[in-house]
Amino acid sequence: MPMDFSRFTTISFDCYGTLIDWESGILSALRDVLGSHGQSQSLSDAAILELYGEFEAEAESGLYQSYREVLQSVVRSFADRLHFEASSAEIRSLHESVHAWPPFPDTVAALRELHKRYKLVVISNIDNDLFAETRKRLDVEFDGVITAEQARSYKPSINNFQMALRTLALSPDRLLHAAQSVYHDVVPARSLRISTVWVNRKSARPGIGAVRGSAALAAEKRADLVVPDLASLAAAVMTRAQD
Repeated sequence: MPMDFSRFTTISFDCYGTLIDWESGILSALRDVLGSHGQSQSLSDAAILELYGEFEAEAESGLYQSYREVLQSVVRSFADRLHFEASSAEIRSLHESVHAWPPFPDTVAALRELHKRYKLVVISNIDNDLFAETRKRLDVEFDGVITAEQARSYKPSINNFQMALRTLALSPDRLLHAAQSVYHDVVPARSLRISTVWVNRKSARPGIGAVRGSAALAAEKRADLVVPDLASLAAAVMTRAQD
């Protein structure tokens, strides 16, 4: 059955991987580090992203630390796994590159179109100041932003989504959440009965991207709608609105 978009007042988005082309940013920064230690040619893009997803999830799974610290931990983990010593500048390089990660080509236009009908919110595993730099690239006035720094936890914790619902004074049935990561977003949002859109963007790791694969049951991973990009979501919404 086609999704009934009329029941939603708000669409929330994961940011990095969904709105922002973080794979390009991650690969550029990490290939610079790996290349300086003779490691760049030995790993494919898919292998780098798989290791990134593993190391990031590990760093986010313990006591809360800033995303800046998470990304520094990721670089240290690459160095440990591949047996080289990263300099302090290399350890900082990944988080220092976040401000330059670009939006996908369809992001800004799609957000503008969706904002004509819905409130738009970001729920992101990020620090406040790092997102403030990214926000300048998105050129849209969001109606709410929930960061990991505010929640003191990282998705897939349901705490981040519960905080969004409280902050926005929304019931789950009025919120639609769109994201690239099944692991971080689709599974926990579904557990709270929030409708989900899986934005299955092209990736060096098709269907997964730069995140850990989800071990959830197939039914728990099944989004209500699957689209290849944000432009397709905006087109679906606007088409249904005109029916």
